[in-house]
Amino acid sequence: MVWSLVWVLLLSGLVSGFDESPDLNQDEDLFHPSFTADTESREASNSGTDQTHVSESLEPNSLCGHFSAEATSGGGCRVVAMLPAGPGTLPRERCPDLFRCRSQVSDWSRESTGRKQELQHIREAVSEVKRESGENHRRVKGLESEGHVSLNSSLISRLTALESRHTEVSTLLHVHAALVHEIQLQLQVLSKTLRSTCSLKSRAPPVAIRGMALSTPPLGSCPSDCAALLHHGVRRSGIYSIVLAPGVSLPVYCDMETDGGGWTVLQRRADGSISFNRGWEAYSHGFGDLRSEFWMGNTPLHLLVTQRHCSLRVHLQDWDHETHWGLYQDFRIEDEQNLFRLHVSGFLGSISDSFGWYHDGQDFATPDSGDLCAEVCHSGWWFRQCYQANLNGVYYQGGLYSLRAQNLLGPDGLVWFSWTDSDFYSLKSSSMMIRPQDFRPYRSP
Repeated sequence: MVWSLVWVLLLSGLVSGFDESPDLNQDEDLFHPSFTADTESREASNSGTDQTHVSESLEPNSLCGHFSAEATSGGGCRVVAMLPAGPGTLPRERCPDLFRCRSQVSDWSRESTGRKQELQHIREAVSEVKRESGENHRRVKGLESEGHVSLNSSLISRLTALESRHTEVSTLLHVHAALVHEIQLQLQVLSKTLRSTCSLKSRAPPVAIRGMALSTPPLGSCPSDCAALLHHGVRRSGIYSIVLAPGVSLPVYCDMETDGGGWTVLQRRADGSISFNRGWEAYSHGFGDLRSEFWMGNTPLHLLVTQRHCSLRVHLQDWDHETHWGLYQDFRIEDEQNLFRLHVSGFLGSISDSFGWYHDGQDFATPDSGDLCAEVCHSGWWFRQCYQANLNGVYYQGGLYSLRAQNLLGPDGLVWFSWTDSDFYSLKSSSMMIRPQDFRPYRSP
């Protein structure tokens, strides 16, 4: 009985203290007291009804000293207790599990405080991240701005350098153009001077050699033959102009390939397109076409071979395309007053000599000069009785004399007797060309 009173008093004090506690009054959801007695039971309590009636309207564990706790739907702590009506007791006082609820409230309060601190830390961390992000963004912008400025500065510098270089190049081009123009004027003056000095006026008569599409020799020289042209840089065979003497120039064909080049061609037979049955004047001044068949002329030939000691090269081909050559170390002819007398010696070659040994020392003759051999052979040549070689004879296609030969007194074809040991076989082609004896082949550096 004593312990019951002590327990009641203690419980009443705690209830009074709990009601006055600020922690419990902050949130009504944390503590929801409710009464389970109906209206009749409350009226009975107030009117002093006995404990038995009250106990019937309450749960067995809802008496003072016994409590019931359950979680509410709002997450709070629901404690329900009814104090019995009796002397010295307060009517309708709540009797909750105060210790447990207060402990839970304290735990929740501490947890809430901790979470608030964590939230504050998170907010501070987010603020720090935002601050660092802003700084990084500003730094990136600054770097980009610096990069653009640096790149623009570099481009501007390069553009300035290029503009300066362009200006220099333009200036140099103008200077170069002016120099080229001045050099061209000087070349024109020099060319006129050289033409005047070399007297590039041909003395050839109207029946002169055709094919005078001349190649221009190097300036600064008056080439006297094809060997001189070769040593002045001409490397291609073709038609060039040479100076035979002051006031005398002549277009000639130069062979720059055979045996080192530098050969001045004086005769060529190739296709029978040119007739060699001509008189003294024609043979004296020359005739034909430098692009096919021609005779240089005895007068210019004499001028050539009297300037320097010359060699003569003969090139022959038959109708089977077999070729032979012969070289005479010494070759010259006298002037027209001496009937262009022949002097030839020092033979070597791939075929036996038929020209030098038999015709050396003979005068030149033509059909109109009264020489019987020239009339019979229908050509001009250094005849003896009559020939062992005649490269100016009648051209016969296929090499065999036809039944319609121009005369029946003897063979009159293009003959080199030792070829077939016969003068009744006419060759397909021949050429005669001269070169200085002291010629040395040009060797490129």
